[in-house]
Amino acid sequence: MIIKKDRNADRLIRHKRVREKVSGTAEKPRLCVCKSLLHTYVQIIDDAQGHTLAACSTVEKGIREKVKGKNKVDAAKVVGEETAKRALSKGIENVVFDRGGYIYTGRVKSVADGAREAGLKF
Repeated sequence: MIIKKDRNADRLIRHKRVREKVSGTAEKPRLCVCKSLLHTYVQIIDDAQGHTLAACSTVEKGIREKVKGKNKVDAAKVVGEETAKRALSKGIENVVFDRGGYIYTGRVKSVADGAREAGLKF
């Protein structure tokens, strides 16, 4: 009988491998994507200081109203755009994209596209 690890365990292995190479600085912070079954969360993190500079998710009240009636991929794009607006207002233009071990498709790609369209550079 074949025993396979669950998908999240595989994702955590990928995430750990990526995090060895990807790190955010004050000049170029890390844009980190996390997703659950229902929601998408995005943070912009300065790893040198250990601070979250900007964050956004589909759980927030203002965002929840914007994404009402949209599917999860479209909602993720709205979250990416809103995160980029918050980052630009704080003077952050360049970021390093951290997909969190997730495959670059669907919601993760949509967050990146939304952030790019709003003006962030990866």
